[in-house]
Amino acid sequence: MANNASDRLVVGHATRHTRATHSNGWRNTVKRTLPTRANREPRSWYSVAEVARMLGMSQMTVYRAIAEGSFPAVKIRGRLIVPAKALAAMEDAATTAQGVVDSADYVPPSTAGAP
Repeated sequence: MANNASDRLVVGHATRHTRATHSNGWRNTVKRTLPTRANREPRSWYSVAEVARMLGMSQMTVYRAIAEGSFPAVKIRGRLIVPAKALAAMEDAATTAQGVVDSADYVPPSTAGAP
């Protein structure tokens, strides 16, 4: 079955629809069950790409903020990951204050600027 532009995977939904166009022109749709968010354990860490998608910004913007010490992250063998607790704390602070929250406030001073 060949993948094409009509393939889609919707995260958080229980199904994946895959379409394949056969040589005679008809399409076959296969429905697969995927784990739902309700079945997964809570996440403790997110990749930079996931954080960028969640915040609606580019990955490079997140990488720059991490590099200048204004966004929390942990580096493991060259890979940066962001703690879910930091994102939750920023969200809670913004909701409670009903204003702008500076992400640099959530980086401990002893690790600011650390790669």
